[in-house]
Amino acid sequence: MLSKIISGGQTGADRAALDAALALDFSIGGCCPVGRMAEDGPISSVYSLEEIGGGYRQRTKKNVQDADGTAIFYASYLQGGTEATALFCIQQSKPYKLIDIELIDPLHAAMLLADFVHDRHITTLNVAGSRASTCPVMYAYVKQAIELVIKQSR
Repeated sequence: MLSKIISGGQTGADRAALDAALALDFSIGGCCPVGRMAEDGPISSVYSLEEIGGGYRQRTKKNVQDADGTAIFYASYLQGGTEATALFCIQQSKPYKLIDIELIDPLHAAMLLADFVHDRHITTLNVAGSRASTCPVMYAYVKQAIELVIKQSR
């Protein structure tokens, strides 16, 4: 049963997942770069994230490693850190679910993720995806989908 949401705290998908969990009093965690770097400045201490060296790539790799599975949200195609997340999942033989927000609505995404969490016995779910500057609608989409997944897991 799902018991924790983790992410790297970046704007967009990462932050949306953490906010969804916090809004529902659900456990959060994850790793972020030293200095709590994000594109909008230092990540708020409201998010209980562990700072690690190595920048964004190392943070991404560690979150994949620490999770039982990863939900990857993207718009049309994988790029940058979102693509790196998928590659780390493959390299570490970790289960992942790709969600193209251009093709399905948040409700359908939540149903797919709830099945993924159940079928793969995921207790800690890493959430990754596009940052706000590359996909402004990502935050609202992911927040809605993750809230639904958490509610279904209770």
